[in-house]
Amino acid sequence: MRNTAVIMQDGMNYLVSKLGAYETEVFIWNLLKEQFDYTEWQKKYFADVKLEDFNKKVAEYDKLNPIKVKQMA
Repeated sequence: MRNTAVIMQDGMNYLVSKLGAYETEVFIWNLLKEQFDYTEWQKKYFADVKLEDFNKKVAEYDKLNPIKVKQMA
């Protein structure tokens, strides 16, 4: 199991690779500003999705889109 620091770094690397540095900062700022509750959002967003279907889609996506971790200097 990976530790929190590694997961956070991978998450930031992913966001920056997809959004760029500026839009990543905007995204994080808005999460903090709005007191975003990921758990509540997730419940609404995935309300009609069966867990088995969701897990299959995540596994398929993971195979097609492996995370490439940048090594910190």
